[in-house]
Amino acid sequence: MRVTPSKANERERPAMSEHGTHGQDGTTGPGTGGGSADPATEAFVAHRNLLFTVAYELLGSAADAEDVLQETWLRWTGVDLAEVRDRRAYLVRITTRQALSRLRTLGRRKESYVGEWLPEPLLTAPDVAEDVELADSVSMAMMLVMETLTPTERAVFVLREVFDLGYDEIAEAVDKSQAAVRQTAHRARAHVAARRPRGVVSRAESRDALDAFQRAVNTGDIQGLLDILAPDVVLLGDGGGIKQAVLRPVTGADKVARLLLGGLVKLPVAMSMDPAQVNGHPALLIRLDGELDTVMAVRFDDGRISGLYAVRNPEKLTRMERETTLRR
Repeated sequence: MRVTPSKANERERPAMSEHGTHGQDGTTGPGTGGGSADPATEAFVAHRNLLFTVAYELLGSAADAEDVLQETWLRWTGVDLAEVRDRRAYLVRITTRQALSRLRTLGRRKESYVGEWLPEPLLTAPDVAEDVELADSVSMAMMLVMETLTPTERAVFVLREVFDLGYDEIAEAVDKSQAAVRQTAHRARAHVAARRPRGVVSRAESRDALDAFQRAVNTGDIQGLLDILAPDVVLLGDGGGIKQAVLRPVTGADKVARLLLGGLVKLPVAMSMDPAQVNGHPALLIRLDGELDTVMAVRFDDGRISGLYAVRNPEKLTRMERETTLRR
């Protein structure tokens, strides 16, 4: 449920837009250009992009992350700031607790989801890619790895490994002892390490591989496609029951190549593939008759494409016309 600003509660305004009251980049907000804002508003606006990033990494859904920020703001307005030693940590704590609550609800929704569930893709600015750790943590491949963690493991991993919070702060956020948090962090790190992409691929190598993939698809060059796909490549599709998509993973370079080329040849409309930065990594935006139809994100292992993630659910593509600011 969205909160509607009113004259009786002007302090609700910071949560109304997605990254500040006047834009995506978080550079403007309540109190800018029209007098100073109150301390609660200033703190919330200053850390809003960080809070959104925390919520998004925990949920894999920008829409749910925005709802979490609404809930965070409402709770923040009731806090006595004189009792708050570290406003950033306190806000992260509120956001984490709200996200954990919503994560459990989201898990129940996923059980009835039609076909494969993929994270909501975000069009990101170049500076996200420059922050290697942040880009790695929000990549489609890593977001899917984090889906295999329990909600508490995911929260502990994200807060410790991505945002470098102390164990004491994390313990307060997840309502566990520091000893329990340390054990959870160790378990989560081991789990993620066993499943994260193998080998380091530079941005230049990623772009080159994606260019080769695009050329092969555009020209119908099945051998060129096989050359860039890993033998055990996996294709996942997310249509959400709204758009047609593969309902189960398709595995193997030959099967994936033939499915891609066969499906695209049969399209009755004009298709274009445009490169873009999605979740901090090179990806392709597939348009049919000029309308965005699919976001194709990729995973690279040892220089070849080992994962293809095709998001077609239109409810997950609503933020792809503008950049989303992510921060640590």
